[in-house]
Amino acid sequence: MHILKVRSCAREELVDFTDQVQTKLTESGEREGLIVLFVQHTTAGLTVNENADPDVPRDMLLAFRTLIPQHGMGFRHGEENSDAHIKASLVGSSVTVPFKDGKLLLGRWQGIFLCEFDGGRERQVIMMLR
Repeated sequence: MHILKVRSCAREELVDFTDQVQTKLTESGEREGLIVLFVQHTTAGLTVNENADPDVPRDMLLAFRTLIPQHGMGFRHGEENSDAHIKASLVGSSVTVPFKDGKLLLGRWQGIFLCEFDGGRERQVIMMLR
């Protein structure tokens, strides 16, 4: 098991941490299997999506903000981050990625993202190899 630290800078941001995952995989010496990543927070999620064009993460965040705005929906939670909890639930808290020959088997344009919905802050992601 490994603990990855992923830092966001904005309240809502998609942070590509694929290189950090690959580095830990390489250091492990494992050759083939699955990586399971799990974020230990209720206002952040994980996803695999396009990391080649920065407009994709921007557009994803725009869609989330449009569908679930921070204010104006009558949320009762006193911390004013109910939207972040909902967005994190929709995205999900884990992803699984296969690997072979010590390399992540992501598609050409795919990356692993922390989906920050209540930052900026440092988040912990648990990484398990199987």
